[in-house]
Amino acid sequence: MLPVSVRLNPFKTPSSSLPILEGAQRVPWSEYGYILRERPVFTLHPLFHAGCYYVQDSSAMYVGHVFRKALEQFGPGVRVLDLCAAPGGKTTDLSASLRERFGDDFTLVSNEVMKDRASVLRDNIARWGDPNVLATSVDPKAFASLGAYFDIIVCDAPCSGEGMFRKDPRARKEWSEDVVKLCAARQKRILSDVWPSLKSGGVMVYSTCTYERCENDEILLWASESLGAEILAPQDEFPQSGVALTECGSLLRAGEVPGEGQWVGAMRKTAEDSRARKAAGLQTLSPRRFPLESKPTDPDWALSIKYSHEYPEVELDKKTALRYLHRDSLQLPDAPLGYLAVTYRGVPLGFVKNLGRRCNNLLPMSRRILMDVE
Repeated sequence: MLPVSVRLNPFKTPSSSLPILEGAQRVPWSEYGYILRERPVFTLHPLFHAGCYYVQDSSAMYVGHVFRKALEQFGPGVRVLDLCAAPGGKTTDLSASLRERFGDDFTLVSNEVMKDRASVLRDNIARWGDPNVLATSVDPKAFASLGAYFDIIVCDAPCSGEGMFRKDPRARKEWSEDVVKLCAARQKRILSDVWPSLKSGGVMVYSTCTYERCENDEILLWASESLGAEILAPQDEFPQSGVALTECGSLLRAGEVPGEGQWVGAMRKTAEDSRARKAAGLQTLSPRRFPLESKPTDPDWALSIKYSHEYPEVELDKKTALRYLHRDSLQLPDAPLGYLAVTYRGVPLGFVKNLGRRCNNLLPMSRRILMDVE
């Protein structure tokens, strides 16, 4: 069985410990990461849908580790861009690290250019529940119009995917030398397009899931010469955990670490800002506020870590919680009439409107469980 890992949401705590963590091992480079003893059916876990944890490969969590090291040089008000963000694992990791360090005083823009993947990203951001995260779906070059806006950019670049060969047979079939060359050229274009939006002195955290030097070390070497950057030397922090050092970054190989393949490096921008920062709506971004009305203003409010429990709440057992997540109509005869928040083990799942004989289920259609829950 291939290893499976999860990363806990430190800002959402159920009323008791998660059973899936029994016998789990800690991920050395992630405080909230755990490698599970066995793979559960996450679809049938209500707390997964509530955003209490995110299923993420342990190797991919290394990006968050490098990000946290880069974050040490910045203060409150830091602005971060997760450039190629879907499905959302790295975004949720970044947001938790930012909130632990700075509270509400940060901005995180999570971007995915592919529209179908962007919808998945938005749902996963909503489940995680951090209102300081803004989801976008634009080409990387669009951010150049902001001028030198971001302090840190995280780019998990599209790549030839050698690190996924063990997990994904399709990645093996699609690999070729031409694909490697195409990916390397695409990566250079992406970095060139987004580079003007990174402040001078800002940090780019760059990662791929391939072992190809021309998509990893050589990209940072090219950026240092062509774009103006200082490569941040990788540190030999986890030699006993299978993490190897390359010229410009850290390499995690499937079979040598518990997870799949990942390469991560970082560089600091040395080039001067080419244009003054432009006025933009992003510059005044603040946490969204959800005023109390007779009807919830947004179904995501129940999932927000800022939810203030102003609606009557009804605790559901697991079977009923799964029926809610299946978007079935519930009957809650002992509950108050009107809009209610439904919870599982004390964690909000969403809203219903109790009409007496039945409840209107207000879970967004895109998030409903499709498999049979009976």
